Amino acid sequence: MSRNSFLTSKKPTSQRQLRVGEELRHVLAQIILHGELRDPDLEGLPITISEVRISPDLSNATVFVSQLGGGSSDKIVQALNRATPFLRHQIAGRVHLRRMPNLSFEYDTSFDYAERIGNILQDVNQEKLLKATDADQSGDQD
Repeated sequence: MSRNSFLTSKKPTSQRQLRVGEELRHVLAQIILHGELRDPDLEGLPITISEVRISPDLSNATVFVSQLGGGSSDKIVQALNRATPFLRHQIAGRVHLRRMPNLSFEYDTSFDYAERIGNILQDVNQEKLLKATDADQSGDQD
C-alpha cells in the first residue's frame, strides 16, 4: 500500500472514541447548563453541544456548538475557546482519563445545512402541488 493511499484512507471511529466523545459532550453540556462559565459573551445564550469528535490517540477533541435559534456563531466560538483552560480543569474533575484532551470549538453548520435541505424539499413539494393543481384545472375545463 502506498503512502498516499494510507493518508487518504480514513479509519472508522473506534468505540472508545465515541464513548469518550459522548462523555465529554455530556459534561460540557452540564457545565454550560448550570452557568458555570462566567463569560459575558455567553450570558443567557442557549448553546447546544451537538457533537464531540476525539482524535484516535484521544489527545484532541473538536467540540461542535451552535446557538439555538441562530445567532452570532463567531462570538460563541471565541468565548468558548477563551474558556478552554477552565473547561479542561472542570472536565478533568468529572471524567477519569489518563490525559485530558485539548479542546477546540467549532460552529456546527449541520443544522443550517439541514434547514437548507428542508427548504429545498418544501419548494419541490410546492412545485409538484402547483403542477398537479394546474393539471386538474386544465382537465376540468375540457
